[in-house]
Amino acid sequence: MEDRSHKVLLALVMLFLFAVIVLQYVCPGTECQLLRLRALSPAAAADPYRAEDETPARFVPRFNFSADDLLRRGGFNIKGGDLIVFLPIQKTGGTTFGRHLVRNIQLEQPCECRAGQKKCTCHRPGKRETWLFSRFSTGWSCGLHADWTELTNCVPSVVDSKKEVRLRPSR
Repeated sequence: MEDRSHKVLLALVMLFLFAVIVLQYVCPGTECQLLRLRALSPAAAADPYRAEDETPARFVPRFNFSADDLLRRGGFNIKGGDLIVFLPIQKTGGTTFGRHLVRNIQLEQPCECRAGQKKCTCHRPGKRETWLFSRFSTGWSCGLHADWTELTNCVPSVVDSKKEVRLRPSR
């Protein structure tokens, strides 16, 4: 009988540990919204910046963009002189997004990526000039981790060096 009670106790302890592990997987943060009953109320969901003790929020969201700015669509003319310059911010998924730009984007003429090569050719339709300036299309033309200042000085010179003087667009 005592052996059976040990097995039941062991099973309950194992079940408890399994539940704790699952809970940590589902709710990894210190405040699990699934366990809080107030999270289900509409008042708590209305303002994410409201403190639990109803004190004024220390963070007041300010958006510098109008709704029109956020919904604006940018036009990109792949046949014209438009150029996309990809400036990745370190440790924010820039490598993955840069690879997506050259491999998965749906354009009239997408980039050509050959197996085993890190660089892809991103030419305009019917021309031998690139429409994308990134490490996956032009390599490290402006340095390893070029920032905004380096790119604004470097990109025009790199792009214009590949064109004849009469074909260079005014910038």
